[in-house]
Amino acid sequence: MRLKAVLLCLAVIASAKPVKLASNDTEITLEAGPQAPRLLRIASRDGNTWNNRAPDKLIPAPWRFLPSQSTANAKLVRFVYESANPHLRLCWLWEARAPRGPLEHRIQIQNLSGRPLWLPLQDSFQWNLTVSPREQLQQFWVEKGASSPSPQGVHLASLTDGYQWTGTSSTYAHPPKGAPREIIPYLLVERANPNQEGWYLGIEFSGRTRISLQRNADSIFGEAGLNPDPGPYKAPYKTRLPPGATYETPTIFLGAFQGGPDAAGNTLRRWIRQVLNNPATLRNPQYPLLVSNSWGSGMAINEQQAQRMMQDASKLGLEMFHLDAGWFRTIGDWTANPEKFPHGIAAVADYAHKLNLKFGLWTDWTQAGTEAVRALPTRDWLTVDPPKNWKPSDFKGITMDIGVPAARQWASALVTKLVRDFRLDMLEHDGYLVAQGCERNNHPHAPLDEATARRFKDEDFLWVSGPNDTDVSDHATRAYYQVQSQLRNQFPSLLLEICNDGGRMVDFGSAAHGDYFSITDAYDPLGNRRAFFDASYVLPPAMLETYVEKWPSQNLAGFRFMLRSGLMGWFTLMQDSSAWTEPQHTAAREEFALYKNKLRPLIRHADLYHASQRPDGLHWDGIQYFDPATGQGVLYAFHGSLESDTTHTFPIRGLQAQRQYKITFHDHSSPDYQASGEEIARHGILVKEPTPNSSELILLSQQ
Repeated sequence: MRLKAVLLCLAVIASAKPVKLASNDTEITLEAGPQAPRLLRIASRDGNTWNNRAPDKLIPAPWRFLPSQSTANAKLVRFVYESANPHLRLCWLWEARAPRGPLEHRIQIQNLSGRPLWLPLQDSFQWNLTVSPREQLQQFWVEKGASSPSPQGVHLASLTDGYQWTGTSSTYAHPPKGAPREIIPYLLVERANPNQEGWYLGIEFSGRTRISLQRNADSIFGEAGLNPDPGPYKAPYKTRLPPGATYETPTIFLGAFQGGPDAAGNTLRRWIRQVLNNPATLRNPQYPLLVSNSWGSGMAINEQQAQRMMQDASKLGLEMFHLDAGWFRTIGDWTANPEKFPHGIAAVADYAHKLNLKFGLWTDWTQAGTEAVRALPTRDWLTVDPPKNWKPSDFKGITMDIGVPAARQWASALVTKLVRDFRLDMLEHDGYLVAQGCERNNHPHAPLDEATARRFKDEDFLWVSGPNDTDVSDHATRAYYQVQSQLRNQFPSLLLEICNDGGRMVDFGSAAHGDYFSITDAYDPLGNRRAFFDASYVLPPAMLETYVEKWPSQNLAGFRFMLRSGLMGWFTLMQDSSAWTEPQHTAAREEFALYKNKLRPLIRHADLYHASQRPDGLHWDGIQYFDPATGQGVLYAFHGSLESDTTHTFPIRGLQAQRQYKITFHDHSSPDYQASGEEIARHGILVKEPTPNSSELILLSQQ
């Protein structure tokens, strides 16, 4: 009966007539041409329309549309094509997985030939949109925080005639000096008018990807998908497709909007929570957690200090203790260092649990040390052969290529054992977990071209780069996703942190396979606020972890400033709080209690607005939350280092014009008052704070 109902809801495509697929925000019109499909137009429900003039560019083959195999309904459109020589079947898929938000697209190519084939690059999505030559357009994109946020971080550029841009993303984010920063794989195009209407696109993949955009007078065109040229190699991409196997392009999402980047972001963040994020995590009312992390002591952490930190964390009201690097014997040997942790890691977890704290652990589970180098078959899984007498650094070895099925299975068994034996509530992975490149020619990826390969050494970390890098990364990323998914299936309540050398793996694929990620390796207040300001344009703030390191302050206002710079999303304290003064302990307990009671619900559910220019450390900056469902909100206001800049008026958005709102200054920097949404929208909120490097929290409550 259920099968019959499903079959009835599928409409077979009897002809090449256009079909539509829509959410409450975005509508697309699709057409199945005889040799290639086409997106005809993308439109928002308020009439913002963009027409596409070209069919999709499929890999070269004599494609023929199969109407009898193609289907369409309210949630899925599937156009099927087939090629006789080579014998391939291609499915061109668009899907609406949520009532609101963007629509998703992917392409599947199945090898029906009975022999292995080498496929050229198939872009996930291409477009050639018609625009008026006189129309003023803008492009918006966001950089990754990586090792430290750049001075710019977010970009808004005019799309004039002749404009060309390419943004790339990977799991590594260490571009050469002078090269562009890696992007969160997302772009937004809008009309430069008061309505700020346009479209946005993102890639749901953590491997080597790229998005390009150009404008030539009356058209804007570009591509999104795997990066066909990951280095200066100028060699064509290829991937091996075994007989009977199916290759799938990285999924992209496409949405229409009105109201600028913040409006698009509020729609996208809700969609990510509903479609990509782990439902079990979102059901936990403690998410995002308040965490104490041991890395303030670096590799010197030991059992005694960890116990002291956990005792203090419990008294402060923190919710998890995160044992960072330094607990293991050596890289690749994931057993406790007996000199530092004589009772083992499970005993540390038990101690945390007795204090009502969750327990998390740092690993870099694809990094191999000297034991793996000597062992077989482990040695053959390495991406490079180490030189004679090679030794790993403190927490970097040589990456295993988990794109090799046996290596992936080994890694999956390893992390399962760590979670089970150490009684973990959270598992973090760090370092370059996904292979960057590989010299092995017996792995599933394309072989390395020795003539153009380059080899690198970063301290004792070795890697190779060549024209096969994208294919290496593609296989390893998909294997990584399998390991993460298996962990979730085995341990439904386990939290997964994605660090990856801090801020290098911030993307939408990570959002679907982890619960939160480190967004930068800079731990100071300005670095934290910059990284949060940037990433929060496109990703749920509950996922955005900032590490709060010890920062010199002369007063409690500066101490709160340090804490609040990390309390806008997922908060991780990276210092030994037992060394704080009693006034600092009192202030911290108050901040953490406020976070749990009032701020965390907003971080989980509310709309987010960027209430200032990007933080520069000198002037005021701010982030605003408002939840229209509850009528509650907050403005985080930060006073920079300029002593003369004692007041600032912040714009406030999202309120209902005719409703009354109570404005409460948490630190009593100004008297509380009440005003209508219309008045607040017109005048903003004036914040007065004479002390440099200080902050204020302004709570908004609908009356």
